[in-house]
Amino acid sequence: MKIGVLSDTHRMIKNINKAIPYLKECDLIIHAGDNFSDSKYIHKATNVDIIAVKGNCDFEHVEDELVFEVDKKTIFLSHGDSYGVKNGIDRIEQKAKGVNADIVIFGHTHVPFQKNKDGIIYINPGSLSLPRGVEYKSFIIIEIEDEAIKIEEIRI
Repeated sequence: MKIGVLSDTHRMIKNINKAIPYLKECDLIIHAGDNFSDSKYIHKATNVDIIAVKGNCDFEHVEDELVFEVDKKTIFLSHGDSYGVKNGIDRIEQKAKGVNADIVIFGHTHVPFQKNKDGIIYINPGSLSLPRGVEYKSFIIIEIEDEAIKIEEIRI
């Protein structure tokens, strides 16, 4: 299973279009919010199923967090603002443990982040629009095969 993960695209279609060729090769796309409407554009451009939540800049009446299973892995998806991720992952870590997550995907900080802690993988794909802390725009490709999880950061 190949999963494209992005966040904080903020309607910057020019940058989203640079990611589309990679995302077309995925089995699933996950968008961690800001801007939820971009998930609709990405789905139309790729014809790949997409799971998305709203972020703090979104006004759609959609979920702001989801827990779901992909290839026997439980994924917790949140934009992250309601868990104070700009100040660390402590609060989102508590939630992740509470829902028995294997993978946590969040955005909000615009800073790429990957950490494996207590058997839970935390991923922030960074931003395709306004990166912070780095000089590149980014998203993530996750490959799940049996028990193995491979994470690749794509820079554009």
